[in-house]
Amino acid sequence: MPLRARQRCHAALTGLAALALAAVLATAPPAAAGAAADTWTEVGSDRADPLTESQGLASVEVPAGSPNRYTGIGTIPLGVAGRGWNHVGDPDTSYDGHYIEPYQRDDGNAKMFRVQAPDGRWSEYVHTLSAGEALNNSWVAVSPDGQWMLSGEWGTMNRLLVFPTPGVNPATSPSANLPQAATVRLDRAVRDVQGCDFLDATTLLCSSDDPAGTLFGITKPLLRIDLSAAPGGTADVTGRVTALRQLPLRSACSGAFEAEGIDYDRRTGTLRVIVVSPGFCVLTDSKTYRLTRG
Repeated sequence: MPLRARQRCHAALTGLAALALAAVLATAPPAAAGAAADTWTEVGSDRADPLTESQGLASVEVPAGSPNRYTGIGTIPLGVAGRGWNHVGDPDTSYDGHYIEPYQRDDGNAKMFRVQAPDGRWSEYVHTLSAGEALNNSWVAVSPDGQWMLSGEWGTMNRLLVFPTPGVNPATSPSANLPQAATVRLDRAVRDVQGCDFLDATTLLCSSDDPAGTLFGITKPLLRIDLSAAPGGTADVTGRVTALRQLPLRSACSGAFEAEGIDYDRRTGTLRVIVVSPGFCVLTDSKTYRLTRG
């Protein structure tokens, strides 16, 4: 082949290769962007009891030396379940020692937050659903200043809900409806978020039970949400969502895992997340995984 013809052929092949690469990039699922900049590495695990440690967990700073707390079907008090609140989600604590559990029921138009004050007394705060709000109540995350609490809805969502923290924010009372104060508007959808916790005033880490993997290119992702400002008052904020990695999925059984609650212990820098094993192994090798930032 003459030189000029070879040059034209090479240019054409190069152009076709570039077009093919562009097509692949355009149709590929979204990458777990940001993983290199914010890497969380597994450093250990503990068995998660399926009755009492299968829904959520929270580290407790006040009083000093307090044990970590967990939720599961076996931690729901009989009196609470008898009134229809038959599901407890991922709890959180304020830095002054208030402990908050989210509850839902199978019907009705409300969700409930059960709060234990530092002196041990319990109280209940009921929130009447806003228009279009989902009934489920999977998790709570208390802001570092203690005054505001985030919660989320099941399914594919582009928002998080902001409430005054029950029992902490002086605007709340067990005898009054707990109102939604504001919204975190996400730049991209998330699916089946089971827990979130604050890394700092404007950063959340969340566990997603997403079984499809179409939103970020991986199933069961660990998500990071960077807020445009710390939640406060009635002003909405925006959140930029990044998938950091897939959560650990290991079991002697095959089948569908379930990612559950998450907790960041700022005293040790340890992130913990519950993953429930499939099938019979839910009883034997469900785990609370420990990760550290590196």
